[in-house]
Amino acid sequence: MEFIWTTGIAMIAWLQGLGGWLEAPMKFFTYLGSEDFFMVALPFVYWCVDAGSGVRIGAILLFTGGVNDILKLSFHGPRPYWISTQIKSLAVETSFGIPSGHAQIATGLWGMAAAQTRRKWAWLVAILLIFMIGISRLYLAVHFPHDVLLGWAIGVLVLWAFMRWWEPVAAWANEKSLGQQIGLAFTLSIVMLVSGLLAFGSLRGWILPAEWVETAMRAWPDIKPDPITLEGTITPAATLFGMLAGLAWSNSRGGFNASGSLWKRLARLLPGLVGILIINLGLKYVFASFSEGNILLSYFLRYVRYAFVGFWVSGGGPWIFEKLKLTQNNKAMSHDGV
Repeated sequence: MEFIWTTGIAMIAWLQGLGGWLEAPMKFFTYLGSEDFFMVALPFVYWCVDAGSGVRIGAILLFTGGVNDILKLSFHGPRPYWISTQIKSLAVETSFGIPSGHAQIATGLWGMAAAQTRRKWAWLVAILLIFMIGISRLYLAVHFPHDVLLGWAIGVLVLWAFMRWWEPVAAWANEKSLGQQIGLAFTLSIVMLVSGLLAFGSLRGWILPAEWVETAMRAWPDIKPDPITLEGTITPAATLFGMLAGLAWSNSRGGFNASGSLWKRLARLLPGLVGILIINLGLKYVFASFSEGNILLSYFLRYVRYAFVGFWVSGGGPWIFEKLKLTQNNKAMSHDGV
C-alpha cells in the first residue's frame, strides 16, 4: 500500500499546485456530493417535484450510503492528510477513507436523477458532476485516487442494480399488505445493520495507528479521527426503513402526489423542513439525557430518531400537507409512490 499511498499523495500535491483559486470551486463540487446537500434536496424533490423520483433517489442515496460505510469499516484505510504533511488538508473527515463516499453516492444519486429525467443532456451534466465531485475530494486531500476510483465503480454497480431491479421489486412489494411492506422494509434495514456490525466486529483488536491520529491532528488540532463507529451504518439503515414504512402507510391512504400550483409546492417546504428539525434535533436532545455513557442505548435511540425522520419525509410530511390543504385529493388520483 505504501507505493499506492505515495503515488496518490504526489497526484494530490500536483492538483493543489495548480493554484489556491481552485479551493472555492472544489468545495462547491464537494458540497454537491455531500450528505448535507442530499438531505435537503431529497425532501424537496419528493414534496415539491415528483414523489416517484424522490423515492427512487432517496432509496439509492440511503442504500449506497450504508454500503459505503460498511466498506469503509471493512477496508479501514487512512485519509491522505492522516499520513502525510506534504499536502494541505482543505477539509476534515473523521471516518475511514476507502471507498470515497462522495464519489460513490454522487454516482448513484446523480445517475438516478439523470435516468429519471431521460434526457441526454441530463446524463452529460450528471457525468460532469460525478467527475468533478471525485476530483474535488482529491484536491481537498481527503481521498486518494484509488478511494475515488473504487467509489465510482461501486456507485455504478449500485446504480445499475437499482435501474435493473427497482420496477420488478417495487411491483412485487406493492402486492403485499401494509404490515408485510413495513416488515420487508425493516428486514432490509436489519440486513444493512448486521452487515455493518460484522464489518465493525472485524476491527476487534485492531488499533488506529497513533501516527495517523498525530498527523491528522497537525492539520486539524481540534478534530480527532474517530472512524470505528456504527453511526454511519445506523443512520442510513434507519432512515431507509422509516422512509419505506412511511411510503407504505401513505400509499395505503391513497398515496401522495407532488403536483399542484407552484405556491402550494413551495409552501410545503416550511412545515416539512420544520418537522424534520423538530424530530431530528428534538429527539437528539431528549435522547441524549437517556443514553449518556451507554453506547448500545445511544445506537438504538439513534436508529429510532432517524427512522422517525425517514417516516416524516414520506408519510408524516404529506399527511400534514393534506391537512393544510397543500395537496391534491390523493384518493381521487393515482399516486407518485413506488
